[in-house]
Amino acid sequence: MKKHLILLILFAFTCSIQAQVVRGLRIGYIDMEYILQNVPDFTEANNQLEQKAQKWKQEISAKNNDITKLKESLKTERVLLTKELIEEREEEIAFQEKELMDYQEKRFGPNGDLMVQKAVLVKPTQDQVFTAVQDIAEQKRYDFVFDKSSDLTMIFAAKQFDISEIIIRQLTRISKRSQLSKSELKEQAKKEYQEDVQDANSDYAIRKKMLDDKKAARDSINDARKVAREKIIADRKAAADAKREAAAAKRQAIIDKRNGVTPSSPATKPEDATSPEKETDPKPTTK
Repeated sequence: MKKHLILLILFAFTCSIQAQVVRGLRIGYIDMEYILQNVPDFTEANNQLEQKAQKWKQEISAKNNDITKLKESLKTERVLLTKELIEEREEEIAFQEKELMDYQEKRFGPNGDLMVQKAVLVKPTQDQVFTAVQDIAEQKRYDFVFDKSSDLTMIFAAKQFDISEIIIRQLTRISKRSQLSKSELKEQAKKEYQEDVQDANSDYAIRKKMLDDKKAARDSINDARKVAREKIIADRKAAADAKREAAAAKRQAIIDKRNGVTPSSPATKPEDATSPEKETDPKPTTK
């Protein structure tokens, strides 16, 4: 029973894919990194986080300089110090080095403060992006939407299928609405409507161009096939005419041979047959 159910599900999935292929798949993509760099709320928060990271790097650099100074001082004074003092200095340097490594791991490690705060910072914007992608995919009837910046390898992606700018505009709209008054919201709604109309016209123009290109390609192929067919017909007709002429000449030669007719000799040139004999010059008379 379970086997039959699995086969039924696979059959339904295959039929769905075939139906989509018949009507033509609509595929779009986004660039999440580009979107995050252009969303105002995320950009501001990310700049604050970068400032924190720079401060942590400065602290690490200062601590590293202190350790370097301790090492140089020990190298210079080693000959003047007792074994116990040298070991004490070396233990202090090793302790500070370990402390610095722990601090680096705490701030910049795989599970450090920078990575954790970035994840916290990115998640709300990512959630908004995913919601916007779903809405736009439903409106424009996309079958698939990919993320160009993810692990998915995209060898080539035509710019006309990039909906990143639409996503950015959608998120910017949401951010602006929370800061506008009622009258400003009405004006904003009119502006958004005009932008949506332009998008629809642009989308229609893209689809029309794709259909026109496909039709032009089909027409070009059909024209080439028509020319090829006409040439084949012409070649066949010329070959048939030549074959008929050769057969007629052969039959005529057989008839002439039976009737004792010999092929006529080449005709003489008109000037040779009709030209008068050349007159000799008269002898000069003597006085």
